Amino acid sequence: MSDITAASNSGGGFKLPQLGDIVATLRRGDIALAIGVMTILVVLILPLPPVLLDIFLAFSIIISVLILMTALFIRAPLEFSSFPTVLLIATMLRLALNLASTRLILSHGHEGTAAAGHVIEAFGNFVMAGNFVIGIIVFTILIIVNFVVITKGSGRIAEVAARFHLDAMPGKQMAIDADLSAGLIDEQDARRRRRTLEDESGFFGAMDGASKFVRGDAIAGLLVVFINVIGGMVIGIAQQGMPFMEAARTYTLLTVGDGLVTQVPALIVSTAAGLLVSKAGISGAADEALIKQLSGYPKALGMSAAVMLIMAVLPGIPALPFLVLGGGAGTLAYVIDKRNKADAAAQKVKDAAAAAPVQGEEPISAALKIDDLKIELGYALLPLVNSQDGSDRLTEQIKALRRALAIEMGFVMPAVRILDNVQLEANSYVIKIKEVDAGTGRLWPGQFMVMDPAGGQVNLPGVHTVEPTFGLPATWVDMAAKEEAAVKGYTVVDAATVLSTHLTELLKSNTAELLSYGEVQKLIKELPKEQGELVKDIIPGQITVSGVQRVLQLLLAERISIRDLSTILEGIADALSFTRNPSIVVEHVRTRLARQICAQYTTPSGYLPLIALSAKWEQAFQDSLVGQGDERSLAMQPSRLSEFITLVRERFEEAAREGEAPVLVTSGTIRPFVRSIVERFRQQTSVISQAEIHPRVRLKTVGSI
Repeated sequence: MSDITAASNSGGGFKLPQLGDIVATLRRGDIALAIGVMTILVVLILPLPPVLLDIFLAFSIIISVLILMTALFIRAPLEFSSFPTVLLIATMLRLALNLASTRLILSHGHEGTAAAGHVIEAFGNFVMAGNFVIGIIVFTILIIVNFVVITKGSGRIAEVAARFHLDAMPGKQMAIDADLSAGLIDEQDARRRRRTLEDESGFFGAMDGASKFVRGDAIAGLLVVFINVIGGMVIGIAQQGMPFMEAARTYTLLTVGDGLVTQVPALIVSTAAGLLVSKAGISGAADEALIKQLSGYPKALGMSAAVMLIMAVLPGIPALPFLVLGGGAGTLAYVIDKRNKADAAAQKVKDAAAAAPVQGEEPISAALKIDDLKIELGYALLPLVNSQDGSDRLTEQIKALRRALAIEMGFVMPAVRILDNVQLEANSYVIKIKEVDAGTGRLWPGQFMVMDPAGGQVNLPGVHTVEPTFGLPATWVDMAAKEEAAVKGYTVVDAATVLSTHLTELLKSNTAELLSYGEVQKLIKELPKEQGELVKDIIPGQITVSGVQRVLQLLLAERISIRDLSTILEGIADALSFTRNPSIVVEHVRTRLARQICAQYTTPSGYLPLIALSAKWEQAFQDSLVGQGDERSLAMQPSRLSEFITLVRERFEEAAREGEAPVLVTSGTIRPFVRSIVERFRQQTSVISQAEIHPRVRLKTVGSI
């Protein structure tokens, strides 16, 4: 023994398989299936104890229910393409169990009704109810239902489906080739469709043969019952000496119980086969298809309800069941009819919406169209437009802003489109003018932005940031700190106001770009009737609508309102007598708007603060002009320009420290050139000519350059 042990432990000796190796082998699907099939074949030959037979019978029932549920829930027959193989294995399992139970019944039936296990005994007692004649009749009916009705019908369907699929295969193959040649599908789709076609033909052909398994199973079950009853009574009476009635009751109970245990799973599997082959023309799960198709015709339900109600009033028929069913069917018909009408109306609207882009070619125009004004919000800023209380609704503030700008600048701004953008940070927003980013910032809804009017940092707890409009230091604080900020003299604004203020400044800076040709036409058409003759005199004979648009845009670029369009057109008419240059026309128009321009920059105290350009710089600019007439341009030395810019910054900063916001006054000849330089580094600084100062305006000189 020690030698054997040593040999087995040595490297070259025999090694016993480990438990882990066995488990790993059984986990392989092919090995497990092979072992299962071999087990069925072994059961055909070797006897089974009653306990093990009970386990196998329960397993057979569970497998049959699983097959039925799978056939119900699949959406297409090919999803259960392994059904013929499963059907063969299930049939072999039932036949093997039939043979094993027959062996136990004939050999141990004289010992009592539990000779073949408790499952067979329970089925026999439950169905027979103490009378073996009842059991035989019930078993016979099950055989007839399975063999004559379900199996025969499903077999016929499978046979016809297989034949039709084979006959239609050449046509379907040609259709696939035609679609491939026309470019409707690619090679991969064509290969997939051919594969599906082959699988369907093979599946229904296999189902035609597999239905014979069920038929043979039913015949075998009937023969087994006959053999068990006759053979069992012969053995019980002749060999075991049992009385006739006791032998008949015992062996009949065992045989009928055995037949039921095997035929119930057979009936379930036959039903699954019938469902599978009858589903050839149905897409979707069985419940979805049946409910959709049966509920598609509420008139049929209504007629059924009427028939039930009529039957309820016939003499001798119980009224309650028919009244309940008739009322239920009628209610269901009404609900389904109402739902179908609503679905039809919705589908009609959907079809109309889908057809509209095709008729009007809207997809192309929609792709080319741009929004003049657009605000994109991060998802955390959506409460600004969807707030419940409406206290900080951004849309309301934008409406008020457009109205105020229309009064101030003289024309209606384009509508502002507000939408969310998931690509932005949660608290960020972007303002776009003609699809180009014009400004961005970050907001915290529900909090307040606090700023120091002196421009210093706010000394309050919160999120320190920079005000997006003017670039001042600011801090976002909670509601609790709002009162404290107000007491300290800080400026407090909510999130929507911050965004609307930013939008206001951007619109004022880009007003000229937003004045479209169509808007100019609209403004001209809306002029009073008494101005009609003036319009006819100059448009289009002396100037086009686009020329007027250019003049108005130049005015708006310097934030001059065009609301007094009549005066502007009169100025254009005067200037056209000696020039066609829009810049020179604008200078002449500005003199006509002197009262308006001075009023725009007059302080609440009633005076116009100004910084005058000295005679030295006036002469320097005059000497730097080159060219004649409309072709004049500025050609000043860069060093002189740098000196001028420095002086302008210093004087205006000194005025700002004194609380003044002055304008720069020059002569009319050089005003456009001075403005073109100043706007590059101080866009908010206004430059007016001496001719634009109204005689009745009080002046205050706060400095000179």
